[in-house]
Amino acid sequence: MRRVDAWNGLWASILFTAVVTGADVSYPATKTVEQVDDYHGTKVADPYRWLEDDVRTNPDVAAWVAAQNEVTFAYLKDIPERQALEQRLTKLWNYEKFSAPSKQGPRYVFYKNNGLQNQFVLYTQETLTAEPQVLIDPNAWSKDGTVALSGTAFSDDGKYLIYGVQDAGSDWRTWKVLNVETKEHLADELHWIKFNTPTWLKDGSGFIYARYPEPAADAAFQSLNLNQKVYLHKLGTPQSADHLLFEQPDHPEWGYQAEVTEDGVYVVITTWVGTDDKYRVYYKSVSDLLAPATHLVGNFDHEYSFIGNDDGVFYFKTDREAPKKRVVAINIEQPAPEHWREVIATRSEVLDEVHLLGDQFFTTYLKDAVTQVRVVNTAGEFLRDVQFEGLGSASGFGGKRDATETFYSYSSFATPPSIYRYDLQTGESTLLRRANVDMRPEDYETKQVFVASQDGTKVPMFLTYKKGLELNGQQPTLLYGYGGFNIPLTPGFSVSRVLWLELGGVYAVANLRGGGEYGEDWHRAGTKLNKQNVFDDFIACAEWLIAEKYTSSKKLAIQGGSNGGLLVGACITQRPDLYAAALPAVGVMDMLRFHRFTAGRFWVDDYGSADNNAEEFAALHAYSPYHNLKPGTSYPATLVTTADTDDRVVPGHSFKFAARLQANHVGPNPVLIRIETRAGHGSGKPTAKIIEETADQMAFLVKVLQMTPPLPSGQ
Repeated sequence: MRRVDAWNGLWASILFTAVVTGADVSYPATKTVEQVDDYHGTKVADPYRWLEDDVRTNPDVAAWVAAQNEVTFAYLKDIPERQALEQRLTKLWNYEKFSAPSKQGPRYVFYKNNGLQNQFVLYTQETLTAEPQVLIDPNAWSKDGTVALSGTAFSDDGKYLIYGVQDAGSDWRTWKVLNVETKEHLADELHWIKFNTPTWLKDGSGFIYARYPEPAADAAFQSLNLNQKVYLHKLGTPQSADHLLFEQPDHPEWGYQAEVTEDGVYVVITTWVGTDDKYRVYYKSVSDLLAPATHLVGNFDHEYSFIGNDDGVFYFKTDREAPKKRVVAINIEQPAPEHWREVIATRSEVLDEVHLLGDQFFTTYLKDAVTQVRVVNTAGEFLRDVQFEGLGSASGFGGKRDATETFYSYSSFATPPSIYRYDLQTGESTLLRRANVDMRPEDYETKQVFVASQDGTKVPMFLTYKKGLELNGQQPTLLYGYGGFNIPLTPGFSVSRVLWLELGGVYAVANLRGGGEYGEDWHRAGTKLNKQNVFDDFIACAEWLIAEKYTSSKKLAIQGGSNGGLLVGACITQRPDLYAAALPAVGVMDMLRFHRFTAGRFWVDDYGSADNNAEEFAALHAYSPYHNLKPGTSYPATLVTTADTDDRVVPGHSFKFAARLQANHVGPNPVLIRIETRAGHGSGKPTAKIIEETADQMAFLVKVLQMTPPLPSGQ
């Protein structure tokens, strides 16, 4: 954490002279304002509105952040186990980490972290057994490790690389161009790009990308992202000379992702308006890029995810007439649905991802949130399954149409990642690398249970713990959830979870409605007017863990980030009695105003809008964490976490929630906020900051759950 400078300390002494005192901690008393808004005839107070201001431009907010951090870090520092936990976490984290490689022109490329490097390094190899060579090392870009490599795109021949630079965790990227062969940078540099990856022309003469207009200097981290446009950039020219290829000035809320087809003939422009996978798809001929685009399919009614093409036949993953998704072929000369050819029919499992390589479709399905991969030819005929061990997740399977191999990574909750090469001709997987973590995976077990929610819906939940667990209701248990935006939670490896397991904890992951575990119907059942289902599911899982004697309310902690932070905030306001501790991270806490900042407007798809719809306002107001904190309530011990440069979920959400929580809470449980500096929503965060924050969270749980574990192994 950055030290508080003297100027901020002076402001803190002026603004925060009064304190709110609990048994273990005294909080700065936060000023309130007379702010009342009218929503469809309902008056709603917002006494902490001033905390929405940017910490970089409002000295009062900066002083509040300094005062809160002073209290929080003093509390965490005094936890006796804190140092030992960080030492053990550091040792666990210190192992070589690899991504699955990919073939880019004549070379293989992959990411590697030696162990404790703040950022992953991009390497190249001439062959899989050749000595790797560093291509880009972002660890040299900043002393504190907060500037990250975020996004890459190689030209078709592998000669050029365009890559994104992310500063302090912001969603904004600056893109630069590198000659891979000479390792020399071109003069080209592009700015104000967000939520977009450039796509190269086949001949490598330039690339197509989308960007937003330059925001006002004081609004880059808070203003709405509107009026994105698609441009062509030719190598060796300034960004100001880029050619505008596509825009919809009557629809400033539309966003775009362009993709040049592998044959180089077309550019496909996928248009989106929010977080829903609901698209309009256009295309252009690369030979006539300045001509108007042709609308091919979609009107923001269904998912149409472009996979690849055979000449004028385009393959899409879609949920049209298939809530669990299928693959269709659309001839651009006859694009009407009655002319579509179904290539891969819908199954009982949800189709999550599709890759077309080596003239084969690699289709990733989720069966109760566990990865299954089936290989199908372009005629839709089943070839084989890719075999995995246990309840885990696999990712990768990229490549081109002439590929003879592909690569993937596999892991589970207590199984560190392994990297495999897959032979497209034989179907054989060969282990390339296995992470060497200082742990014994065989000491743990994972099982899946199904919990009945309030309305009877069966909700899957994964449980991981040390073998020989005694069901006596006394095990410290950490329950994690998300439940939104059609995103599934699948079994995956995390060093922080290993530390929790070593401490004797049970780790539970709930697959809630609103996620993507079972397709669009499951997703819709946790959105807008149905959002309460998500909280009911999570509460049911907590109650199940207690009823089945895995834990008790005095030993149960809940955790979630972003939409999962909203989940935790809503659940502690609805059932403060059910949990002993809560870890809401970068959460969406003010459900009436989230759409007014940066990317928040995209989330209306999942949440609805308090401004535009009275019924949605009523639903949002009923569960909004910030608005449902009640005076005189004893809340669980809570450690809110956020970051000062989070321009995804602006930190004002967490600031307002924490201030109101401290003002309303009674009792000895600490309710704190930890505000990271030079960090964003999570992407690009350096290893050192991740370890510090995780150690703080684990120490907080050890203290408030009254855990008395032995020192973790390795001390």
